[in-house]
Amino acid sequence: MPEPASPKPKPSPSRQSQRGLDWFIFFLADVQTGFGPFIAVYLTTQKWTQVEIGFVLSIGGVIGLLGQMPGGAIVDAARSERVVASLAVAAIGTAALAYAVWPILPVVTAAAILHALASCVLGPAIAAISLGLVGPLAIGERLGRNARFASLGNGSAAALMGACGYLLSSRSVFLVTFILAIPTLLALSRIREREIDIVQAHGAIPREVPDEKATSVFSLIRRRPLLIFAASVLLLQLANAAMLPLMAGVVTTRSSQWAPVLIAACIIVPQAIVALASPSVGRKAQQWGRRPLLLLGFGALAIRGVLFATVTDPYLLVAVQVFDGITAAVFSVMVPLIVADVAFGTGHFNLAQGIVGTATGIGASLSTVLAGYVSDKLGSSTAFLGLAGVAAIGLLMIWLIMPETRRTEAD
Repeated sequence: MPEPASPKPKPSPSRQSQRGLDWFIFFLADVQTGFGPFIAVYLTTQKWTQVEIGFVLSIGGVIGLLGQMPGGAIVDAARSERVVASLAVAAIGTAALAYAVWPILPVVTAAAILHALASCVLGPAIAAISLGLVGPLAIGERLGRNARFASLGNGSAAALMGACGYLLSSRSVFLVTFILAIPTLLALSRIREREIDIVQAHGAIPREVPDEKATSVFSLIRRRPLLIFAASVLLLQLANAAMLPLMAGVVTTRSSQWAPVLIAACIIVPQAIVALASPSVGRKAQQWGRRPLLLLGFGALAIRGVLFATVTDPYLLVAVQVFDGITAAVFSVMVPLIVADVAFGTGHFNLAQGIVGTATGIGASLSTVLAGYVSDKLGSSTAFLGLAGVAAIGLLMIWLIMPETRRTEAD
């Protein structure tokens, strides 16, 4: 089946819409950060058992995994990505308020499900708004900008939530999360609806005569580059998700007094690199192509695993996290960018994001289980080398069978 030609560049969106998207992503990262490790801390202070906490966290994780593809399909079917995003943000704010006001099992379980469902549409909605604003030829740089503001939001929110939890109470984290939903919605309202090309946002192209074969879901899921990329992302998460938790255990064993500070530094260093490097990744992806950057990301992940296995000084482990920042900067941009490339012309861009998101969730879920088992049986060094080996397989997959997906005006 011949690929549809790339569209001509569309006029640049207004500064108001661009800045509105920037700050929407920043505040949304703040809101989402409130649902991280703070949940376990808060529920523990409310006399919950570890079994109850584990149940709530697990059900949210399962719903989040199962909802990836339906969430993308909902965004593809929507006539306004802004409306979908605003409803999702309101749902997350409501969930945060429920945690704070009534922390009993039925209410918290319902809130966890609501939050997971809302999160399943937010990622695709942001990517769709971005694509609808700037078009496929400028999406790389826009996604780099998105990653920068998300990273800045994550970092500032972690500091704010930590300070509130320490100075006030763990309950205040969720009240702050609820309050932050307000500026998030205000920023979203700054994006001008008329500047979002709804056809482009879904990865479609205008056709005088409908082409059911080109726009069918079955055509999408048979696209070889999408399947290869989804498999490579699964390998990425299989190699990556367990590295930081394993390393945290190693640091705690070797230097228990400084472990909290060192672990915090290991989180901050990659976030700083993502904030600094992501816009450059977006620009280079259009200049160099996608494959060189994918190889760089997988290579950095493999090196990180080997260094975690061999470095013994806990302070040097923080420096090793520079490689995590490289991988994160690459894939925070490359995942939605390559999905936009391979789903172009189908009208199912966001469903394709859901397919890759499902692969991401499966890889991350298996990573912690398998790496934890290997670490218990054979030691942490063996586990790290195994994770590095998985990253090396991903690198070979990109090198040998992943096609270049970059589009240009000449295509």
